[in-house]
Amino acid sequence: MALEPILQGLLDRLIGLGEKLIVAAIVYFVGSWLISWLLKLVQKILSRKLVDGAVQTFINSLVNTLLRIVLIVAIIGILGIPTTSLAAIIAAGGLAIGMAMKDNLSNFAGGIMILLNKPFKLKDRIFVQGMDGVVMEIGILYTILLTADGRTIYIPNGPLSTGSITNYSTQKNRRIDIILNINYGNNADELKAALTEVVNRNEKVLQAPTPFVGITNINNGNFDIVIRAWVLNDDYGSVSVDLNEAIYNTLSQKGVFAASSLSVRMVN
Repeated sequence: MALEPILQGLLDRLIGLGEKLIVAAIVYFVGSWLISWLLKLVQKILSRKLVDGAVQTFINSLVNTLLRIVLIVAIIGILGIPTTSLAAIIAAGGLAIGMAMKDNLSNFAGGIMILLNKPFKLKDRIFVQGMDGVVMEIGILYTILLTADGRTIYIPNGPLSTGSITNYSTQKNRRIDIILNINYGNNADELKAALTEVVNRNEKVLQAPTPFVGITNINNGNFDIVIRAWVLNDDYGSVSVDLNEAIYNTLSQKGVFAASSLSVRMVN
């Protein structure tokens, strides 16, 4: 008989907990749906206002994070977990949490600086932190790059905002620089004429500014012939390959096997 009140009390608690879990589950699913709906609404508003795509992704990430936090706090309240106890636990681990959040706060501030300074935008091709890729998303903590070989790279916004950024997409045209190291004994004028013909034969090479082919350095045992040609930004990679192949074939046909090196100075 003494166990009956205890069992009854335990049963009542289990029933109460079950009700709370059911309500919490309902709130979670309804809240998740509502968050998705609000994010779509925010996206529509930002699109109508013609807000920059980078700003749109950042705001969406920020709104999503804040709404998720509100949803979690609401579920904690429904489950009956004392918020004062939760605050005490957070305060007790405040130092550790602060150290862990330090970099994230830096990344968040870095994201704000990127949006304000606009060193790049979505779909720009950039070179940062030793990585080369197209900007796919600017989030609240990370910027996402897609490399030419199909890798997805997440770069923290903190170091990104304070480091060197090379943006290949801001200018319409871009210059190709090719340096040839030619050994003494080769006819420089004949080589310059042949290389100028190679450059002018490529239809994608722009004639304004005029392509340049000339000797820039006389070294110990060889001299440098530099080729500078302007192309449309989108044609840079393909024209670089075409020119290198055409130059190699021209040197081979003229018997210039003394070319000790052939290099493209700029990053593809």
